[in-house]
Amino acid sequence: MQDAMTAGLPGSRRVRSLAVLGDSVAAGMGDPVPGGRWRGFAPLLADAVRPAHFTNLATSGARVTEVRHDQLPAALRVEPDAAVVMVGMNDTMRSDFDTRLLRQQLDHVVCSLVGAGAAVVTVQYHDHARVFRLPGPLRRLLNRRIDALNRVLTSVADAHGAAVVDLDRLPGAYHRAAWSVDRLHPSELGHRMLAAAFAAGLAGQGLAVPSEVSLTCSGGVPVTRLDHVRWLLIKGVPWVACRTRDLTLYSLVSLLRKVFRRAGRTDAVTQAHACPPTDPPRVWPAG
Repeated sequence: MQDAMTAGLPGSRRVRSLAVLGDSVAAGMGDPVPGGRWRGFAPLLADAVRPAHFTNLATSGARVTEVRHDQLPAALRVEPDAAVVMVGMNDTMRSDFDTRLLRQQLDHVVCSLVGAGAAVVTVQYHDHARVFRLPGPLRRLLNRRIDALNRVLTSVADAHGAAVVDLDRLPGAYHRAAWSVDRLHPSELGHRMLAAAFAAGLAGQGLAVPSEVSLTCSGGVPVTRLDHVRWLLIKGVPWVACRTRDLTLYSLVSLLRKVFRRAGRTDAVTQAHACPPTDPPRVWPAG
């Protein structure tokens, strides 16, 4: 793996204002720094593009509707000429997952940012099951939803000329070192990889990226084996129970629907092939 990734040189337009919108990954979770804070890819990206103004509006747990209604207005107020939008995974884990609504909201977000003069970079998500293990039915359901979300993200990006970082094809994306203790958020290395990829996406749209993003980890808080065990017991299991509750219920309901549909088809086939009704046998009185 290279020590640094150059973010591309074709860009010549200086970034005056950079805005980052999204969920916990965009907020920096997984990359702790001394003082109990999260850093993440956003400050690393800002160091590379050197904007006069930088704002990170991402919040942990944010869904697309929160980015649309809460983060977008704040982003537009800083008049960004560069923006990163990384959101959608929290929506895939809820029972009200609706691709039509997601497309409407994401289209509004990206269209508004582009209309305000921003070069936008968003993502296509990777296969989470290769990083975080889930039971078979939940894994298949989540993968279907991620595929649907990725189609929405790509469609919106294509419609407005935004760049897309494909996390599934990002070199090293499935390496254990790229993930934090929870295997849900990138580690410091993973965040550095994201920052470099987003910088390349902005450079590809003609923006200047004066500095490269180093892939050499430094300044973060080291994570020990004890930290892994502590996280699993205190946060990991409760998180999985909470976040997969909707998926588990939805998966169970879907399974029951399939069972009843199959049972209905079986009954129909059985009735269609049944012998025609006959008169009941006559019982003659004895004697």
